[in-house]
Amino acid sequence: MENAAHFGRLTPRMQAYRESVLDKKPYIDAERALLVTEAYRENQAQPVVIRRARMLQNILENMTIYIEDETILAGNQATSNKDAPIFPEYTLKFVMEELDLFEKRDGDVFYITEETKDQLRSIAPFWENNNLRARGMALLPEEVQVYMDTGFFGMEGKLNAGDAHIVVDYENLLRCGLAGYEERARTLKAGLDLTDPASIDKYQFYKAVLIVIDAVRHFAERYARLAEEKAGQAEEPRKAELLELARICRKVPYQPAETFHEAVQSVWFIQLILQIESNGHSLSYGRFDQYAGPYLDADLEAGRITEDQAVELLTNLWIKTLTINKVRSQAHTFSSAGSPMYQNVTIGGQTKEGKDAVNRLSFLVLKSIGQTRLPQPNLTVRYHRNLDQAFMDEALEVLKLGTGMPAFNSDEVIIPSFIEKGVAKEDAYNYSAVGCVETAVPGKWGYRCTGMSYLNFPRVLLMVMNNGIDVTSGKRFTKDYGNFRDMKSFDELMSAWDKAIRELTRMSVIVENAIDLAGEREIPDILCSTLTQDCLGRGKTIKEGGAIYDYISGLQVGIADMADSLAAIKKLVFDEKKISNDQLMDALESDFAGPEGERIRHMLIEEAPKYGNDDDYADQLIVDAYASYIDEMKKYPNTRHGRGPIGGIRYAGTSSISANVGQGFGTMATPNGRHARDPLAEGCSPAHSMDRKGPTAVFKSVSKLPTHEITGGVLLNQKVTPSLLSTPENTRKLEMLIRTFFNRLEGYHVQYNVVDRATLIDAQKHPENYKDLIVRVAGYSAFFHVLSKATQDDIIARTEQTL
Repeated sequence: MENAAHFGRLTPRMQAYRESVLDKKPYIDAERALLVTEAYRENQAQPVVIRRARMLQNILENMTIYIEDETILAGNQATSNKDAPIFPEYTLKFVMEELDLFEKRDGDVFYITEETKDQLRSIAPFWENNNLRARGMALLPEEVQVYMDTGFFGMEGKLNAGDAHIVVDYENLLRCGLAGYEERARTLKAGLDLTDPASIDKYQFYKAVLIVIDAVRHFAERYARLAEEKAGQAEEPRKAELLELARICRKVPYQPAETFHEAVQSVWFIQLILQIESNGHSLSYGRFDQYAGPYLDADLEAGRITEDQAVELLTNLWIKTLTINKVRSQAHTFSSAGSPMYQNVTIGGQTKEGKDAVNRLSFLVLKSIGQTRLPQPNLTVRYHRNLDQAFMDEALEVLKLGTGMPAFNSDEVIIPSFIEKGVAKEDAYNYSAVGCVETAVPGKWGYRCTGMSYLNFPRVLLMVMNNGIDVTSGKRFTKDYGNFRDMKSFDELMSAWDKAIRELTRMSVIVENAIDLAGEREIPDILCSTLTQDCLGRGKTIKEGGAIYDYISGLQVGIADMADSLAAIKKLVFDEKKISNDQLMDALESDFAGPEGERIRHMLIEEAPKYGNDDDYADQLIVDAYASYIDEMKKYPNTRHGRGPIGGIRYAGTSSISANVGQGFGTMATPNGRHARDPLAEGCSPAHSMDRKGPTAVFKSVSKLPTHEITGGVLLNQKVTPSLLSTPENTRKLEMLIRTFFNRLEGYHVQYNVVDRATLIDAQKHPENYKDLIVRVAGYSAFFHVLSKATQDDIIARTEQTL
């Protein structure tokens, strides 16, 4: 990259470490699965929280550990970097079905040995109908079975994996250590009135917490002993480094951190173990510069560390972050292309008092991200109108590197939105990004701030036009609210939409509640609950209502396609009567086949208003259609409502990750001229090549959405060419555009792909020449060469904006 020198280079050993991790083939790893099976067999009679605690204990005591020659941090997830552990307690179904297919995938490829296959086959009988997926499916009412049979709500990831989408209380962890949590759990356990029936479950929870804390302490000590063993065979200065690492591992995360190195190691251990405990993704670092910054400042002032040493430690952490991996089912990869883990680190923003929060560590995080140039962690900058100008300049320099980072989230919208929903002001000011663009309060928020069921708006529209029968599957999804061929007005269509989307929203709530309850009963996460306020105080796990706040969001997919489809129908069928109802339906059913179908398609694309061009005609239609969903969704609290947390409600979200590709594959031709099975528009971004009036018009269209109601994330992807940002003048134009979007238009989020079409096309043809090419897929970045062709094509087709 031309401006990579701006941030300096990785140290030689970090460069070597980076290359070794990138070159490592990802394998399926059975070790965790074997240890989990062993623990579950030995603890079948135990309460589920004890069974889960003993499971994590067995893993941490017996899993393979190693310390690479290049690293100054300890901790690994699997037997080798980037290998994917198996989590049989969630499901083995897709794993066993795809044993011989992992290496044959078009994107998200994993390798597997015959020994691993045999190991997994040996434990499969134990897990048959003895896992979250089986019990979650059994809990679903028959009334929603059609949606599960067709995969309509996209619940694959919720049944096959943990929840996550969370930031634990890293600030308190560093200040108190796990010893502080241990002392509190012991005190609370001893103070229970066991004649109260509710105290029995609390007693077992506290017991589980103590088991897990002890297991984590011994896990860190294993690395301390290993570091000492390696030190005995090493020469200076590596010997001294290993001895220091041993000292640190013997101290944290059990004891409070006192130095920056201790703080980073403590955070990494917890970040790692949380993902060993549960394979939920979007387990994020939160406001790293705020809670780790004081340790850096103290070290710098005391002369214990230099800025260069701190940057090397950070680059080490980011490379470690990339070693975490997860295997998804083939179906799930369509919505999570590129094997993302969405481990977000948030910097910038404001203090709890409303002052600019940028500090020395904020700048060093940017510098370290600029040096590593990796898709993990997912970097978010919290923007506000008084953001430090030098920091904004450096963030734009990172953006120019072309990794799709940082994403910008706006304090100007998110903080008021949280306060409106009952979040305390000081907590709202302390929010962080979680995963993609979704946001939550670190250490106080329950699971799934987003990522529940998917609602494919264009597919629902087609169903509405077809008597309530899903065009893709031929199955009835709702009552019959009419057939488009017989409708006399656009209002009649919108009335049918209103009834149908409300009915489907209710169905999605039923599915979400059933799966949430299954997770609560089957797979409680003990360490994650321990580190989330105030699970200890309430004696409850997160899923039982232990968190202070609990808001969740589903994902609404195809926003732009819905807007453009409605605009085409209203203008061309009902306003101008250029296309008859029958002509449109015939064209859709034939996927625009033949000269007549192509003529209709051309009119739909070229003669109807389009979302993304600041055209109220199209923009207001999606606002109106969205309003029906938002109004209905607000009626239904989640399963934690009334059990302790503030909130316990649902809100909207457009952070659809790469689901636009998979959801598009399941959607027939749509009235905006989109062909059957083509990708839908991503997030709330305009449909490809339909935003023809430049980035300002895009921002204006997006700003008309009910942003304060879409607290789950208003994801906007934009693409510009590297040459466009090659001059200081154009970089300043982009900055002013971003500031205007956030300050005046109340934008929620924006992120940029800085890459040109020609590069992407050549990279698709010659992937061996583009090993380091990173693109922004959705709310996350990924290496271009690991993506499926469909996802690559979707990124190539996105509009290249000019300034």
